[in-house]
Amino acid sequence: MKRNTLCIVFLLAVNYLFAQDCNKILSGRVIDFHDGVSLEGATITFNSTTIKTDSNGMYKITGLCATSYAFTISHEDCNSQVVTININEVSDKDFYLEHHLSELQEVKVSGKNKTKTSSSQEETINKNIIDKYSSATLGDALREIPGVSSLNTGSTIVKPIIQGLSGSRVLILNNNVRMQDMEWGEEHAPNVDINTAGNVTVVKGASALKYGGDAIGGIIIMESNRVPAKDTLFGKTIVTGATNGRGGTISSEIVKGYHNGWFVKGQGTLKRFGDFEAPDYVLSNTGVSEKGGSVAFGINKFEYGLDAFYSFYDAEIGVLASSHIGNPDDLFQSINSGQPDIIRDFTYDILNPRQEVTHHLGKVKYYRRFEELGKWTTQYDFQNNQRFEFDTRRTDDLSRRPSVDLELTTHTLTSDFNFDANNNYSFNAGVMLRYQNNFADALETGVRRLIPDYDKYDFGAFITGELEINESLILEAGIRYDFTRVDAKKFYLESRWDERGYEADFSDIVIERGVIGSQLLTNPIFDYHNISSTVGIQYLFKEDYQLRANYTLSQRPPNPAELFSDGLHHSAARIEIGDLRFNKETSHKFSTSILKNNEKWGWEIAPYVNFIKDYILLEPVDATLTIRGPFPVWEYRQTNALLLGFDAKMYVHWSKNWQTDHNFSLVKGKETDDDIPLINMPAPNFTNKIVFTEQDWFNLQVSLESQYTFRQNEFPPNIFVFSQDAGEEIELKINTPPDAYHLLSFDTNMGFKLGEKNDLKVGLTINNLLNKRYRNYLNRQRNFADDLGRNFLLRLTINY
Repeated sequence: MKRNTLCIVFLLAVNYLFAQDCNKILSGRVIDFHDGVSLEGATITFNSTTIKTDSNGMYKITGLCATSYAFTISHEDCNSQVVTININEVSDKDFYLEHHLSELQEVKVSGKNKTKTSSSQEETINKNIIDKYSSATLGDALREIPGVSSLNTGSTIVKPIIQGLSGSRVLILNNNVRMQDMEWGEEHAPNVDINTAGNVTVVKGASALKYGGDAIGGIIIMESNRVPAKDTLFGKTIVTGATNGRGGTISSEIVKGYHNGWFVKGQGTLKRFGDFEAPDYVLSNTGVSEKGGSVAFGINKFEYGLDAFYSFYDAEIGVLASSHIGNPDDLFQSINSGQPDIIRDFTYDILNPRQEVTHHLGKVKYYRRFEELGKWTTQYDFQNNQRFEFDTRRTDDLSRRPSVDLELTTHTLTSDFNFDANNNYSFNAGVMLRYQNNFADALETGVRRLIPDYDKYDFGAFITGELEINESLILEAGIRYDFTRVDAKKFYLESRWDERGYEADFSDIVIERGVIGSQLLTNPIFDYHNISSTVGIQYLFKEDYQLRANYTLSQRPPNPAELFSDGLHHSAARIEIGDLRFNKETSHKFSTSILKNNEKWGWEIAPYVNFIKDYILLEPVDATLTIRGPFPVWEYRQTNALLLGFDAKMYVHWSKNWQTDHNFSLVKGKETDDDIPLINMPAPNFTNKIVFTEQDWFNLQVSLESQYTFRQNEFPPNIFVFSQDAGEEIELKINTPPDAYHLLSFDTNMGFKLGEKNDLKVGLTINNLLNKRYRNYLNRQRNFADDLGRNFLLRLTINY
């Protein structure tokens, strides 16, 4: 009965169509939505009939009846569209197609990301390398890139260094949000979970003005893969176990996408390690407990999109017990003995000194494309960072209270428009507004604030442009203006105030004297106007050669730690003193790179020179007596500096199965006025790796890596301090670097199919294969203990 009814309806419909006067015409063009270009060869299909557009993108359909038709419009690399048109009402119609489909399908091109700039030195690490460092930190993974090293506090607090510069000179973007996580301490690591990233790009320099003009060292951009606009469900789980630290990590991600562009995804990570071990002893109180997670949802269409993202990061990190010295004689003893003063049995317990850090990050982003014009993007993001630092204090009750309690809250609004309708040139212009509040809870800690309460206001505006002269030559330029105001409430001891000579220059900022005994309350308000600019070229020649050259002017205002630090930094176990007189840093960086890439072999050489006026550094100067005993004194100082260096790399595909990789980095940093080497400059390092791959053996890959780190022979002079034991001033060799060292690492992995859409990847890594004793010049704990010994890591990665 049902079948008969359908047949009757069909016959009636056919009869109705044939009964009409079918002499209607529909005509128009098929156009690229992005740049308005007419699409030749686009197809329009209806009722089993297909026609194509001509060289001008024009079409004309005749013999249509006065009724509604469903037309399917298609073109290569485009999303097909189905459009229903009532021919009785419409005779002329232009169709717009999404010709830049790749921007919606970035999962398919993972590892082949577009560069962030055209003329700067850039490098990206893909998901395979990120998975390899699933149980480590962002700073550990970035060391795979030539020119990137790290400033460590033990093995769990790792700050990236780009071509000799670190801290607030290196900008970190997490999912398009600039991280505001109190990066002004050497032992303040980025509060990010590397497992949330789909890829990480390092821009060596501040030329990516869209993200900020103060990144004198460079920019680290962590991005998650976009979800394709189709019905899909996929995910991944990584489980890692390690012998050194006797712990591991589990990280899992699940993604759901829909054909209409909607998506939702979630990710979570748990990490737990006990005390790590040097080759000969336990590094007591170096465990870490970490957990993090993120959720995101939104709609991802070509014309418009909206996404919301939230992430949470929580970490408890132990600080090597023996690194908390009570006086210079402890440091003399530690350097001379060659091993830590405190060595306990292995434990998962994390005692004082330790850090507890939580970081909340949320954002909402909206974008919309305008026909033949470009793309407008607006984003609001919020961050809250809570940092507790616990020290070993005089009583158990005091030890349970944090010595440092800082809460940093940041609100940021950004908006930009990318004019990209023309294939030969594009412009990107935008603005940024930011408000930040820091609250230091001195009542909770019972300790004078190291960093004061303050409000910080930022405004930025930029415009960048790119001009393609021809297929071989691209020019790039941009300029950015930033305004920063810092409004602080700062207590000073009168003795410190007089010692720094502030009365003559800053008496007008004193709002109350004789506060809490011998202190005075001040209200310093500082304004900074900063200009950044960049110009560069990219030139392709002889098919597989590329030349990039770039000049960048960048300016960075001093951060609150550099201005206001005044007191005992408990987790660093030293007195730190800032200076209200600091000016902004101004950097002139010239960089270039020439590279060759083909299937057989390739190489790249990238020299650079960076002139920095009013460079701010932190250095040891003395030791002083407090109620807790004597501590080393570190002061911030401003000088003029020159950084000169180059990065080089080469790869050779010797055969189908064998490949070698070679990287070398060198940077020299000096004060230009006194010709004194800068503190904490990375030592030259040379890395060589041989890799064997065989796809027929379950995608087997085996590699052996040799890393040779030279001794840093250029370092600032040591200081002389009074030794209570010796009863006289003696040289404290706090700046003397350790010897050179050579490490071997082994890595292997294989992949197995678990079904049509599931696979398992098994990996084994052995770091410090020969269990070599060594100390890294850029590890703050090098004066107290050796670095990590041999470590076996087993990884299981399940894709589903």
